[in-house]
Order: sequence, then C-alpha cells, then structure tokens
Amino acid sequence: MREVADVQQLQREDDPFVGQADWPASWIRAAEGGDVVGFRLRVECAQMAEVVVHVSADERYELWLDGDLLGRGPSRGEVGHWSFESYRLRLPAGGHWLAARVWSLGDDAPLAQLSLGDGPTFLLAAEAVRGQPELNTGTAAWQAAALPGHGRRPKGDGYGCGARHVSDGRTYPWGWQTGADSLEWSAAAIGDCASEGARLLVPARLPAPAQQWAEGARVRHVAAHPAGEPTHDRVVDPADHLDDEARGWQGLLGGTALVLPPGTCRRVLIDLDQYVCAYPVLDLVDGRDAEVRMHWQESLYETEPEAGKGHRDVVEGKLFGRPRLEEDGIGDLFVAGGGHERHSPLWWQSGRYVEVLVTTAAEPLTITGLRFRETHYPYEDRSGFTASDPRLAQVGVLAFRTLQACSHETTMDCPYYEQLQYAGDTRLQCLVAYATCGDDALARQALRAFAHSQDDNGLVMSRTPSRQASPIPPFTLWWVAMVHDFALWRGDLAFVTDLMPGVRAAIDAHRRTVDDSGIFHALHGWNFTDWVPGWEAGTPPGIVQDGEEHPDWPGPGRGVTAVLQLQLALVARQVAELESWVGEPAAADGYAQLADRLVEAADRAFYDPDRMLYADDLGHTAFSEHAQSLALLAGAKYGETAVRRMLQEPSGSLARTTVYFDHYLFEALPRIGRTDVLLDRLRLWYGLLDQGLRTVIEHPEPTRSDCHAWGAHPLYHYVSTLLGVRPTAPGMTAVTVAPQLGGLEWAHASVPTPHGPLEVRAESGKPPQVIAPPEITVTVG
Repeated sequence: MREVADVQQLQREDDPFVGQADWPASWIRAAEGGDVVGFRLRVECAQMAEVVVHVSADERYELWLDGDLLGRGPSRGEVGHWSFESYRLRLPAGGHWLAARVWSLGDDAPLAQLSLGDGPTFLLAAEAVRGQPELNTGTAAWQAAALPGHGRRPKGDGYGCGARHVSDGRTYPWGWQTGADSLEWSAAAIGDCASEGARLLVPARLPAPAQQWAEGARVRHVAAHPAGEPTHDRVVDPADHLDDEARGWQGLLGGTALVLPPGTCRRVLIDLDQYVCAYPVLDLVDGRDAEVRMHWQESLYETEPEAGKGHRDVVEGKLFGRPRLEEDGIGDLFVAGGGHERHSPLWWQSGRYVEVLVTTAAEPLTITGLRFRETHYPYEDRSGFTASDPRLAQVGVLAFRTLQACSHETTMDCPYYEQLQYAGDTRLQCLVAYATCGDDALARQALRAFAHSQDDNGLVMSRTPSRQASPIPPFTLWWVAMVHDFALWRGDLAFVTDLMPGVRAAIDAHRRTVDDSGIFHALHGWNFTDWVPGWEAGTPPGIVQDGEEHPDWPGPGRGVTAVLQLQLALVARQVAELESWVGEPAAADGYAQLADRLVEAADRAFYDPDRMLYADDLGHTAFSEHAQSLALLAGAKYGETAVRRMLQEPSGSLARTTVYFDHYLFEALPRIGRTDVLLDRLRLWYGLLDQGLRTVIEHPEPTRSDCHAWGAHPLYHYVSTLLGVRPTAPGMTAVTVAPQLGGLEWAHASVPTPHGPLEVRAESGKPPQVIAPPEITVTVG
C-alpha cells in the first residue's frame, strides 16, 4: 500500500524568505488565461523527502497534493504587503501531483480582496534541501490550463462579499489535480516581472483556520416548486410541506443517499440551528443537467417590510429574503455533469438558513452527500466565565459565536453583507479576544494593516484591505486606541514602538484642526459614531454634512461636537501613556497637555450647568449618553457628575448608546460604581436569546445584520468590568482586580494573560480570591 503524503501548515515569524530580494521562484501564469486557472507539477521522489514550500497567488489559491486539499490563501492584504503561506510537505518515495487552483475575479471579487489585476498568477518556492525534487515555479516543469466549469452569480445583498459561484460539472475537468483529466495542458508562462515587482511578500503569520463539519442541521420544509420560478416571493406554507420526503432529506444530512426522479423540482429549507460560515460540500452521482441551487439567509423575513425578521426560529409564513426583492437571494449554483462529482464554491457562505432548490432533468439524480465545512479563525474561549445569573453564560455563548463568525483572515464587521475589517469594530473584537482567548495574532494583523493604510494626511483607512475607500476619521482614533489596548493586554513594546510614528501622525492630523480656544473641528469624511435613531448616518449633532455651513461655529473643519472633542481627548491621554511606555517622556507630556486643553475647552463650551450634562452641540440643543460616557473616560471636570445625572434622566431625554457604543458606556459605569446599570442594559442581549438569535445583531431592531462583530463586547466586560480585571502596566505585568458585581451573588473567570491564567473568583460582600502568575503584580481594589 502506498504511503500517504503528510502536510503541516506553518505559522512563522522568523521565515527565512522574509526580506529576501530575489526568490528562487518566479510568478507563473497560463499562456491562455481565464478567470480560474489550474497549475500542476508531477513530482518524482527517489526517497522520502521533506520540504517547506512558500505559496502565494493573485487573487486566491487552493493548494492540492495527490488530490487532497492542503490549504487556501493567500491571507487578504494590500498589494504592498502581500501574504504567502508556508507548508511542510513530507513526500514518500514515488510519484506525486502538486496542484493549485487559482482565480482572479476583478471587480466581482469581494471588496476586501485586492489584486494587481493581471489575471490568475501563482508562486511556489521551496526552501533548498540537498536531494529534494525541483518544485519552484519558473524552474520546475509546472503545467497550466484554464479550468472550465466555473461561472459567476450575482452578489445580491452581500455586496461586499463578491460574486457567487457556479460549478458546472458538465465541463469541469474532474481529476485535473492528479492528471486524470482530458484538458490540453501547456508549460506555465513566466509572469510579468515589472508588474509582480510591485508586491512586497510577507508571511501570513496566522494559524490555520479552525475547520469542522457543521452538526445539528434540521430540515424544516420540503415542497414541490414550479421549475424555473423564483422563490423570494413565495412564503413557507406548512400546507405545502411534504413530510415523507422531508425524512429523506433529513437522512441525507446524516449521510444517507437521496434519489430524485427526472423532471422534479423541490424547494428544501435547512436550519443549521447555528450561525455558520461554511463551504457547502455537495456530492452528486448521475443526473446530468440537474441543477442544485443553495441560497443563504441569516433569518427569514416577515411579509410586511416594517415587521422585519421576527422570531428567528420561526419559518412558517415567512419569506426567504427581505420583502420587495426583485430576484432570489445570495448563493451558489451546482450543475450535475452526470458522473461522480464533489461540488463546493470558491469562497465560504454564511448564515443560519439554507434554501436548496433542486431541479432534475431527464435523468434521476442521486445526492450522496450534503455537508457544510465550517471555517473561522481558531479562537477558543479560555476564560470559563460563570456567574450566579445563568443568562450571562448564555449571552457569552452568543457573543463568542459572533466573535468566531466575524474572524477569518482578517477581522470582519459582518460575514453576510460586507466582510470588511473596520477599525471601530476591530478594536472591540481584539479586546474580547485578549480577555477570553489570550490570542493576539489576528490583532497584530489588524494593527499592521491599518498602519500600512495610513495616508499622508495621517488618517488610516476606516476599513482595510478594501478596494473602495470609506473615510471615517473617528476610526483613525480608535485604531490608536487599539495600539494602547495591545500594549496593556499583550505587551511587546518593540512591536508597539514600530507603530508609534503612525500613532503620532494620526493624533497630529486631529490636532491641526483644534482652534485657539481648544475646540476640535471635525475632519472631512463620514464622522460615524453610533447607529442612533435620529442621528443622520450615525453622526452626532453638530457635525456638518457635505454642502452645509455650520450655523454656530465658523471656521475650518466639518462642524463641532462634544462627542468627537472628548473622543480625541480620551485617545490623546492614551497616547501620552504609550509615549511614556516607549521611553518618550517629553512627547508624553505634550499629549497629556493636549488632552487637558481639550477637556477644559469641553467643560467651557459643552457643559450645561442647568442640566448638569454635556451637550452634543454648541447650542446645547441635543444631549447623549455618548458625550457623558466619553466625558468621564477622558477625565473631564464634570464627567462623573454628568454620568450620574444621565442615569437619572427620563427615558427619551438623551440619545441612548446602541449595541456598538454600549461598550463605551459600560467602560464608564464602573468609574461611578454602577455596574448594575450594565447588567440592566444587557436586556438587549437577553432579548436576542428570547428571539431565537444565535449571534449578536448590528443595532436594535429592525436590524440589517444578525451577526455583527462589535456586539461581542459583553465578554470583555465580564472580565474587565464585573470582575474588574484591568491591566495597569504593559503586558499585564501589573493588574488591578476590583470586582463590581452589580447585584450578582458571585462570578468567576480564568483570564488568559501573556504569563499564564489569572484566576479570579468574586462573591458579594467578600474580598475576591485571586491566583496570579508570579510575573504579575496584583492590586486588589
């Protein structure tokens, strides 16, 4: 029996190819290209060979060895910092096929997928070992051919996620990875050296994604459907349900083959019973020309647009897609070629519900497998948080699933609509990861990515990588706060020092529009703060929209608001701390003085002594929880008074923070000993459990996204606010533990730190029990 090859994907910071000017390999392409190209190499090993290979592509690749999928990449990034992955291959003596499927979709690619735009190109370089077979692209005998059988489908509502996939088994060259196809292959051509020279190759530095087969899927509805007719306007009607057939479909999900007769059309609704990001894997036999369409939704919708989605567990009487759609929704199409075939798309899909629409042709179709291969960044919750109120643990499961679903090669705001790494969202994701997982690889990726995106004006891109810019100046400040968070929770001041030039440029970009009285004038762009009802596009009162003039404050910039004034003051204080940690005391003094000047100006211009609150605008016509929370966090003179007063205000008198900015409210509450309010505000999250959600929504109902990264932040506050675990020196070398249970009887967690777990158990009325690694100095509050 032939020995099977062994593969390991590597995660290396000390890769010997980093910084190497000339790789021993060249980029290759097909002489006659297409959107999807195959590359393959026949490898003959006289004896066992072990080799490390470094692999990249434009835009994406799948790497195969002897017909087995090894990995995917490259990790998303911008062209100036283009990723490669590393794999260790152990090749037994004998012949092997090394192959790659590479695609480039141009404008139909996801917004976060960048490219040089020269069509599919591939690079593989092996670390030199005496006696190993020649593997390098450009010197080894790599073959290339355009791969037929691939097509594109509309993006639908998932506008940021790219075109969806068509896999046509009638023309796809099955077995091409092992030379078992009938395509005409030719020698791969060398790529355009001038174009490829625009890339700086860097190691991906991320661990392999967590992958497992989704379990627990249930068939909720099976109905006959008119062939060729849309489904988006047809409600799920229990009267149409075919119960006998549903049992067969349920059996298929458990591995039992299902046969559909010729001339059949069936609509099948599958409930995955969890929010998943997954590659659907469909195994077909015979049934040439049959079509299997798989569409995805986070939830079904009520028929009235104003009604939203309703209870997420309910499917009866609802639509698979929002009302008033003009075409069916998001998903892939698989066409049977009449043989034994395994279909899967080029990129994963996301959601809870899958609509399978099967239309057979002149032959019976046998479906031998329908499975869903989950994928996400390999976060593991190591905190083990528990408390006397069991709902907190239930919300924790909801929140952690949100973190996983929004974490892949980059962080993502949401997996269903955009799949973009935004600085404001990412800051909260990283804090959750520090407090629950002790994992900072994805955070380092994000910190670098935003630093690389910084423009000459000092602002970082609000989202990166992205082919389309969306300037959000406040997100530049939240990136700076991310650097401060990393320093406290993870340390590595050498890494932080490398980021400091960008940090200084970011603050200086804002300091330039602080006038002589200390008032900050908003920068040009979308000054998004929170999805508050009544705030135009999420911007606080006082911000000028394009084409308007500010009535109260003439001068530079785009308006004036306490919310942005106090955000800048808060972050300036954080930069002062960063400068002190990296050995720049004079710079630290300068940023501390800037923060003082900003809060003093805020006290004069925005504090309303009659209401004992900070106004959002200079005319004192609007007030928000955002301004009060930031006033306290930034060290404003009346910050504590304002937050206490805010909690006494009648409902509706202030704009309330929503899911995203609740984080900053929750940060302020322990400063005045009111974590009971935090527990009360978790009612929104408890309500998600009551409504059948499996992840956290973007903003209060009616919501667009059912899974939005920033909603995972309660997990951070379980540790940092309720149990009061707060680092006070870089790398958690000093930590305060000051529990504020807010009415809970007890709570417990094991907090991951760079030095090992820190155990905290708190009971009402008793000193906390703390077990800490010896490297950590603990102050119990």
